[in-house]
Amino acid sequence: MIELPILETERLRIRPFKLDDLDNIHNLNVQIGWVDKSETPVEQLEHRRRYLEWNIENYWALTDLQQRPTGDRLIELKGSGEFVGACGIASLWLPMPQLPSFGGQENSRMQAEVTLMWAVLPELWGNGYAPEAARALIDALFKEARLQRVLATTEHENFASQRVMEKIGMRVEKNPFSEPFWFQAVGIIEADWG
Repeated sequence: MIELPILETERLRIRPFKLDDLDNIHNLNVQIGWVDKSETPVEQLEHRRRYLEWNIENYWALTDLQQRPTGDRLIELKGSGEFVGACGIASLWLPMPQLPSFGGQENSRMQAEVTLMWAVLPELWGNGYAPEAARALIDALFKEARLQRVLATTEHENFASQRVMEKIGMRVEKNPFSEPFWFQAVGIIEADWG
């Protein structure tokens, strides 16, 4: 069975979500703009509650199916339990052959890849929490799930995320094509099974 444990770094604890995390997760998403602006605040909160419940159910379902661990997790300070942000693992279909090192072919076929995400409260930016959490996830994915490669994607102008990618040892490549819009800058790290 592949199950991702609670992860601890020097300063952080990265754990599965609980229903009690709703207010913190919703506040984070509002602050960083990850909300549907066409929804009312009540609808946005309901949307986030459904997302949180889905993530919690997802942990159990994937473990039960003996599948790799995907979904989002909460980042908190190890000593105090203070909310820092969220990070997660997704299995996405990506057009890897569009990247220069994979051939640079427009409109290429999709392939399944494992990607990371991270988001930290804006008032905590600059403390190194995002790279610390992302690196812990990468190390666990290489060790626990025995993955060969992990990716992260962002927009061309999101230089902060690209710096996080570089800090955690990812090679950052730019998609020379405009589509898909969510596949503009890609961080790639491969396991060294030496």
